Amino acid sequence: MNKTTCLLLLLLFPLFLTAQNDSIQKKLKFTADFRFRVEQDWNSQKPDGSQRDDRTRLRYRARIGATYDFKDWVSFGMRIRTGQANKQQDPQLTIGDQFSSVPIAFEKIYANFNYNWLSAWIGKNTFPFEKQNELFWSDNVFPEGVALSGKFSFENEFVQSLKVNTGHFIFATSGTSLGNDSYFEGIQLVSSHWQNRVKFFPAFYYFKNMPDIPDGGDTFNIDYSVVHLGTNVVLLKNPKVTAGFDYYQNMQDYHGNDSIPKFLQDQKTGYVANAGIGTLNKKGDWKVQLTYTYLERFAAVDYLAQNDWARWDYSSQGSPDGRLTNFKGLEIMAGYALAENMDLKVRFFTVEQLLAYGTTKENGNRIRLDFNIGF
Repeated sequence: MNKTTCLLLLLLFPLFLTAQNDSIQKKLKFTADFRFRVEQDWNSQKPDGSQRDDRTRLRYRARIGATYDFKDWVSFGMRIRTGQANKQQDPQLTIGDQFSSVPIAFEKIYANFNYNWLSAWIGKNTFPFEKQNELFWSDNVFPEGVALSGKFSFENEFVQSLKVNTGHFIFATSGTSLGNDSYFEGIQLVSSHWQNRVKFFPAFYYFKNMPDIPDGGDTFNIDYSVVHLGTNVVLLKNPKVTAGFDYYQNMQDYHGNDSIPKFLQDQKTGYVANAGIGTLNKKGDWKVQLTYTYLERFAAVDYLAQNDWARWDYSSQGSPDGRLTNFKGLEIMAGYALAENMDLKVRFFTVEQLLAYGTTKENGNRIRLDFNIGF
């Protein structure tokens, strides 16, 4: 019995239980989504000054998940996806690459706990910190570890709620003590103000013993101490107009690290600004959003951030993961809701490298059309 068959049997087993027991049926919930993508890349320059070939791809992704409520305060969840298991940032499959079979991997598997104002999870789950884009952490990267949150509500006009998020997550185990692992920890304060129209979410993230290159191609380990200041404002409610800003500053001093080139040792700052109008909640809704980013080399861990904006990766070092820091660029997104949980999105990206790794700065243009449907 191959891995794909085992995963499908594991997913279908709760369906059998559901048919046998009405009480289980009330506690068991399923979700699924599917994406089809048309993607075009052009005018992408390599570090040596040569041009990458223009590329057109047809891609797709499917996911199925389930949650089971054991008690009012504890539940179990899991989700599987199509996609190569070693491509954490990119679960999409390209049509024509996997004709004989479809690879499937676990995306999430966790136990969740809720009691009054306190919530927690253990296992592999969604990034538990507030964010408004994927420039620091990709939506496709699901950390493993322990997360803890406490939320407090207030009945006044100035502050509606205050939430504290924290956690410890292991990127790679050392097989010895926890202190020798590659891991990251975070603590974040999220406050909502003025009828939830203004949100602040300052945070501090500490990354320890992170490899400079993922998937076994590393030559040294590096630490990050990133201060994040984020805010989002609802300027108008109808139509909904929003604006947001993120600022990142890595506080580590790399001047004594001979493994890091001198021209990169002070590259530790990043910021992202966005503005949007509209929503995609129900049939006929539309949305337009602009996002500008400026992200220096060590403002984020590049292989944990998104890989949407450009074709830059670590393939020459044996890893399929992207390296999306050390760039500035613009994204323009336009979306239209065909129905509830069904939409079309067009996303255009244009990027330019801040500092060249070779003789020439890398750049690139990309446009995508996504059809998304959820169940």
